[in-house]
Amino acid sequence: MSLLNTPPAHLVADAIAAPDGAPASVTSLRNEQDLARALAPWQRVAERQRWVKPILLLTDLAVMWLCFLAGRVPAWVRDDMSFWAAMDVWWTDHGQLRIALFLALSLAIVLWCGAAKGHYTAARRKPWWDEARDVFLIVGLAAMTDALVLYLGKWQLSRLWTGVSWTLILLLLPLARLAVRQRLLRVGLLAQPYVLVGRPEDLPLAAAALASEPLMGYTPVAAVGPDAAPGQASGHPVKLGSRTLAPTPLTPGVRAFLSRPGPYQVVIVLGENQGPWLRDLTQELMLTRDDVIIIPALSGLPMLGMEVSHFFSHEVLLLRARNNLHRRAPQLVKRAVDIVLASLLIVLLAPLLAVVAWMIKRQDSGPVFFVQPRVGLGGREFPFIKFRSMVLNADAALEEWKDSHRDLWETYRANNFKLADDPRVTPVGRWIRRTSIDELPQLFNVLRGHMSLVGPRPLLARELPDYGPAISTYGQTRPGITGLWQISGRSNSTFQHRIAMDLWYVRNWSLWYDIVILLRTVRVVARQEGAV
Repeated sequence: MSLLNTPPAHLVADAIAAPDGAPASVTSLRNEQDLARALAPWQRVAERQRWVKPILLLTDLAVMWLCFLAGRVPAWVRDDMSFWAAMDVWWTDHGQLRIALFLALSLAIVLWCGAAKGHYTAARRKPWWDEARDVFLIVGLAAMTDALVLYLGKWQLSRLWTGVSWTLILLLLPLARLAVRQRLLRVGLLAQPYVLVGRPEDLPLAAAALASEPLMGYTPVAAVGPDAAPGQASGHPVKLGSRTLAPTPLTPGVRAFLSRPGPYQVVIVLGENQGPWLRDLTQELMLTRDDVIIIPALSGLPMLGMEVSHFFSHEVLLLRARNNLHRRAPQLVKRAVDIVLASLLIVLLAPLLAVVAWMIKRQDSGPVFFVQPRVGLGGREFPFIKFRSMVLNADAALEEWKDSHRDLWETYRANNFKLADDPRVTPVGRWIRRTSIDELPQLFNVLRGHMSLVGPRPLLARELPDYGPAISTYGQTRPGITGLWQISGRSNSTFQHRIAMDLWYVRNWSLWYDIVILLRTVRVVARQEGAV
C-alpha cells in the first residue's frame, strides 16, 4: 500500500457512500442483520464490476497497438510516403514477423499484469503509482526483448519504428489506465465496499491510507470490533471525516456473516495489543475467503524493500528491514540523478532565474539571494540559498515580534515558522513564494552536494531541539528541495507532521518514490497548494 499521500487520520475525506452516491448511514449496525442490510445495495455493483476486468485489459491492448501503428508516423514523414502506405504494416519488409512478435509481446504484457500482478482484478487492487512502476518494468523488459530478437534475427526492420512504438507505450499506457480508472470510478464501477475489523483506536489510520488512494475505490461500509454487551456497539465510534462508524460487536452471528463470501472485502487491522480474538478471526476467515486484506502493526518500521522469509512447516515470518540510504550503491545512484537533473534544470531555467533576479534587484536594490545556515547531511551546516522574498530588515522585525507582537510570534512558531500573511514579504516575494520560484536557487546547493532534489526539508539550528530523537535519522541523507512534506500540505501542516513525513521518506527511500515525489511536486506547485 502506498502511503505517499496518506493524510493524518483526522484529515481523511468522507469516503462512505452508497453505490448511487447517496450518503449511507452506518452509525447503528449492531448485528449481522444490520450488516446484511448495509451491504445489500452493493450486490448490484458487484455484478456490474464483471465488466471492469475486460475493459482494463482491452484498454491496455488497444493502447499498445495504437502506439505500434503510431510508431510508423516518423517513417511516413521521413520517407514522404502516403499515410495509408505507412500504416499498411502487413506488407512492409518482414511485416508479418514484426506483427507476430509484437502480438506475442503485448499478450505477454497483459498476462503478466493480470496473472502475476493482478492489475485487472478487484481483489488485488494496487495504488496507481505502484501499478505504474510495474508497467514501466514489464514494458522496459518487453522493449529490450524486442530489440534483442530483432538484433539476433538480423531482420531488416525499422529501428525508428521500434523505438518510437515502445517509447509511446511506456508513456501512454500508464496515462491511459489513469484516465480509464477515473472514468470507471465516476460511474461507480470501481467502488469496492469493505468492512474494517479491529480495535476502534486502530481503524482510522488504516481507513486513511485506503482513502488516500481513491482510484482503488475502497469504500468503508461498516466496522467490527471486539464483542461487547448484547445490543451495544463495541467501543467508541470511529470518526472518518464527517461520518462516524459505530463498530459492530463481534458476536457469533457477525463472525458467521463475515466468513461467508460476499460483495465486499474484509480489512483486518492488527494493532499492537489486539489480543487473540483478532488473530483467531483472521485464521477463520482465511479458510472460507480469499479476499481478506491484513494490515499489520508496522508503524515506524521501514516497509519498502523489506525482505520476507518463510520457514518451512513453521508459522513464523521473518522480516528483514533494510535502509537503502545506508548502502553505497543507492547513494551513488541518487547523487548521479541529482547532478544530471539539477544541471539540466539550471540550463533550462536560466532565463527565468535572470528575470527574477532583475525584478528583486529593481525593487529595493538589495541583495538578490537570501543565504541562511541550515543543517544538512551528518548534522553539518551549509549555506542555504533562496531568492530574497522579504524586506531587508526581516530578521530584525522578527526579533521585535517576540516582545511587541507576542501573539504573532506564537502563531509564526506554531505554524512551522511561517505566516500566511507575513507583513515582511515584498510584492515580488509574494509572487515567487506562491509559485515556489524562490526555491530554484537551491539547484546550486544540489550541484555543490549540500542538498538533493528530493529529501527532508532542511532544518534551522533552532529547530533541532523540536525534532527530538529522530534527528539522527534526519541526518542520514541530504535535505531536499522538495519532499513528502512539501507535497502533503506544506505550510498548512504542523511541524510534527513534517517530522513524520521526513522519517517515512528516510526509512522507505527508493528511486521510484523520488520520481513520484518530483511529479507530484509539479502538480502541487501548479495548484499552489499550501504555498505562502
